[in-house]
Amino acid sequence: MDIRKLVIVGSGPAAYTAAIYAARANLEPLLFEGFLSGPSGGQLMTTTDVENYPGFPEGILGPELMGYFRAQAERFGTALVTEDVESVSLSKHPFLVKASSMEVRTQALIVATGATAKRLDIAGTRDGEFWQKGVSACAVCDGAAPIFRGQPLFVIGGGDSAVEESLFLTKYSDTVFLVHRRDQLRASKIMAERAMHHPKIKILWNSVIEKVSGDTLVRSVLLKDLQTGKTQERKAGGVFFAIGHQPNTSFLQGQLKANEVGYLWVRPGSTHTSREGVFAAGDVQDATYRQAVVAAGTGCMAALDAERFLSELGVE
Repeated sequence: MDIRKLVIVGSGPAAYTAAIYAARANLEPLLFEGFLSGPSGGQLMTTTDVENYPGFPEGILGPELMGYFRAQAERFGTALVTEDVESVSLSKHPFLVKASSMEVRTQALIVATGATAKRLDIAGTRDGEFWQKGVSACAVCDGAAPIFRGQPLFVIGGGDSAVEESLFLTKYSDTVFLVHRRDQLRASKIMAERAMHHPKIKILWNSVIEKVSGDTLVRSVLLKDLQTGKTQERKAGGVFFAIGHQPNTSFLQGQLKANEVGYLWVRPGSTHTSREGVFAAGDVQDATYRQAVVAAGTGCMAALDAERFLSELGVE
């Protein structure tokens, strides 16, 4: 069986950046970029204009940006495999990586599979409807876009993330509606108080959005009061899901230390996981920032950490 120096699992900014650095260090990385698990390129493949990635003053389309990442990784000799990794075995070194149609062993492994934003199944918000046409799961990523400025915006959720998203959106909108299905927020007390006392945030208690409508962009939402059962349509310029993310780690089958949500633990100041020789980069280990530029930075870190590990192991 083929034994590689380094295998990278993932295909977003973290994975491709790790591949670029690793390939330039002659580690001959093999990168599994996925297939059925989601679009190669990660969450940016479902994003339109990316205006906050350095180096593109006029902005760039998400898929175009990831195409550049991929081409640069390939240019330096990364072997790209468009397959899903179904499982890994970390009990024995070199580690065993099983993909859809092949198995390899590797001296080092970088996990950069990202996290998937949780979304409710609401009419009008699905792929092919108004997803990324006024419906988003990241206010920090998309909230400054022209389509949202000066428009009434709706945030779905009740935790700290929902409050943070709502507060961020007040920079661009005069009215941000926080839609919560219960009669009190799950957010911490200090965050809940900030939302309740902010002049631009209106909390819609005991409410859900039943439908999102529009033309080429979101124009309105249908709200339902869960206590009375009554519905009403309101003008809307955007809808933001803020109900958390799910790290894409099921293929690891609990072999690495993670927090209660599933984000992989890494040694502070590094990308080392709980298993020597395994490194984590990007959103799979980042529950705080979840930005492409941060993911790319940790991808660089993971490649450097892997290079040092392999050097100490005597792998050339």
